[in-house]
Amino acid sequence: MSTPKRFFIDNLNYPENTEAVLEGEEFVHAKTVLRICEGAEIVLLDNGGNEYSAIVTKVEKSRLSAHITGVNRGEREAKTPIYLLVGALKGDKTELVVQKATELGVQKIGVFLSRYCSAYINGNKLERLNKVAREAAKQCLRSVAPEVVFMQNFAAALYTAKDYENKLFFCEFADKSDVDLSGIKGSTALVVGSEGGFADYEFEVAKELGFAGMSLGKRILRAETAAISVCALAAFALGELK
Repeated sequence: MSTPKRFFIDNLNYPENTEAVLEGEEFVHAKTVLRICEGAEIVLLDNGGNEYSAIVTKVEKSRLSAHITGVNRGEREAKTPIYLLVGALKGDKTELVVQKATELGVQKIGVFLSRYCSAYINGNKLERLNKVAREAAKQCLRSVAPEVVFMQNFAAALYTAKDYENKLFFCEFADKSDVDLSGIKGSTALVVGSEGGFADYEFEVAKELGFAGMSLGKRILRAETAAISVCALAAFALGELK
């Protein structure tokens, strides 16, 4: 038996109101792509960690109605917060990073500009990145999609990680890692640059803000490979992949 299809929805007021209405992009996806029909079992997600079992009662031209039959707390969210900060990448590479970071359980994703960034992010691209996060969250059965935010100021981007217990700055010119990644515990912020890497002064800014310099070994990785790899390594070290 296939897993019920999952949809993010706003403005649920269960159990006071057991009826829900799906509209917008999620409705279009349900009707035109997934061909959801009346009587189908679905799962509604409030993006706060709750999963609502529901039965589709009516499919109209621009919306879908469903009757909620119960609610459970999602069990697939990471117990330890991981925050990925990544330099804006060219083409659709940032989308790839957002998709894979979501699958690996990352809680929040920040995209920033730095000295050697040659890509840019506008409102439409940011909206697209958040859509990618939602789709990836549904695919891997998460109940919360990580928010993707964009910051033009490099130092301000790093400052958003000030309260994380581990602050790790990955750069190609770090001779060695200041922290043993396999031994980390607690909330973790990971910083990876764009295709152009970081300038020396940006590394100094990171160190002033309490970030530990981190190496990924002898080989130079593509930016998207590095971003996905550090998410996987951190998730494993924190026990999220065991």
